[in-house]
Amino acid sequence: MAVRARKGYVEHMNSLTVSMPPALQSWIDARLAEGKYTDAADYLRDLVRRDRAHASDDVAMLRSMIEDGLASGIDEREPEEVLREVMARVGRG
Repeated sequence: MAVRARKGYVEHMNSLTVSMPPALQSWIDARLAEGKYTDAADYLRDLVRRDRAHASDDVAMLRSMIEDGLASGIDEREPEEVLREVMARVGRG
């Protein structure tokens, strides 16, 4: 385990070995050449952080949709009637 100091605290880092096909390695090399990232590990950490944030956004959106659905009440019509209405609306498109 690598240990790295950052702004007043010590951060413990685990190592990870990743095999990359040449096309992806070329992509990473090009991103590094742009100067935004110090090395491939820095780039991959950024990708994982953004993916984690995106997943959190997806969960929040799903929860919001569930809350909206629950708040909309219960439709007492038969499922077939609702389906016919939706199909008619889509057909008008």
